[in-house]
Amino acid sequence: MRSIDAAERRARLGVRHRLAGAHRTDDVTDITRSLVVLHATDPATVFLSLGARSHRATPADVERELYEHRTLLRMLAMRRTMFVAPVELVPVLQASCANALADKQRRTYGRFLEQAGLGDGDVAGWWAEVEEETHRALLARGAATGAQLGKDVPRLRTQVNPAPDKAYSKPINITTWVLVTLGCEGRIVRGRPNGSWGSSQYLWSPVESWLPDGVVELPADEARAELVRQWLAAFGPAPLTDLKWWTGWTLAEVRKALARLDVAEVDLDGSPGLVLADDLEPVAAPEDWAAFLPALDPTPMGWQSRDWYLGPHAPALFDRNGNIGPTIWWNGRIVGGWAQRKDGEIVWRLLEDIGSEAESRIEAEAARTTTWFADVRTIPRFRTPLERELTT
Repeated sequence: MRSIDAAERRARLGVRHRLAGAHRTDDVTDITRSLVVLHATDPATVFLSLGARSHRATPADVERELYEHRTLLRMLAMRRTMFVAPVELVPVLQASCANALADKQRRTYGRFLEQAGLGDGDVAGWWAEVEEETHRALLARGAATGAQLGKDVPRLRTQVNPAPDKAYSKPINITTWVLVTLGCEGRIVRGRPNGSWGSSQYLWSPVESWLPDGVVELPADEARAELVRQWLAAFGPAPLTDLKWWTGWTLAEVRKALARLDVAEVDLDGSPGLVLADDLEPVAAPEDWAAFLPALDPTPMGWQSRDWYLGPHAPALFDRNGNIGPTIWWNGRIVGGWAQRKDGEIVWRLLEDIGSEAESRIEAEAARTTTWFADVRTIPRFRTPLERELTT
């Protein structure tokens, strides 16, 4: 059995995640493909993740690919998490993850509607009518906010109390419920935000704005296998449990997807791991590299088993729900954290001694990060102990 130790896994990470200098590129769509998808729960993550892996790309370059060339698209997928994906991967994500999410959303919201006595006994039919009216209204407008669509489709302003027996619960419009479900179905997408690239107040657009023929339908089993193949190419080798966690699927679904692929088992410092069978050749360590990665960056969020690159630093860098904050990397390991203060200053702290030469490289990355932000100010959606401490 091939053995792949932590050092080689860090080498793969630096090369394949485009963090080592020679492997960075200004093609932001290609960077995204290298990571399969980008985490987008926090809008700033997308831009900062791409900036950390480029030489001279700017936020304007990212916006161009998202909103003009439209090679990238936002959607809910694995673990009901928001991602930015290359458009060619959208059918895979739709069939492997998003369709199931849409079904789950409809069931959840349907119970609330039944509880409220809507639909005259046919909640599914009532909901389908509202979805169709909303989609038609959005096609007519081209792009719109939820409030604008609520004016076009009065039933979007229907108010439902999701937990009437709870004192804290209050009636809310179903607008967001309908839009989120349409998004999960692959019929509409979150477009350009109102505000800077750190804003999360998006305009909605029909999916045809990105994919003129809509989302191509794929068999779910085929789509799951392709998503696993791409994950293993970017994040392998890794334990089966990491793959199950990242996808959010059942163990049976993961095993079924793996059965369609040619994979090999390897030894990861005494634990079993999986890798594509044609990816067993050693990967040499790249030149020394440093990086400032943002909160929820896809690299640290790509694995559930993190000791080989995180070490003892989890308490300072993660919140209580498992969300990682901004991190400093040196040669494939997390060695510190950073934050942006209200005045725009980038402040950082090392959590271990890495030597003066490495520190000077990290200072240079801090300067690059400052330039990337320019006059934009953001606060991570999920704040971590070190990030909070650095900004007080």
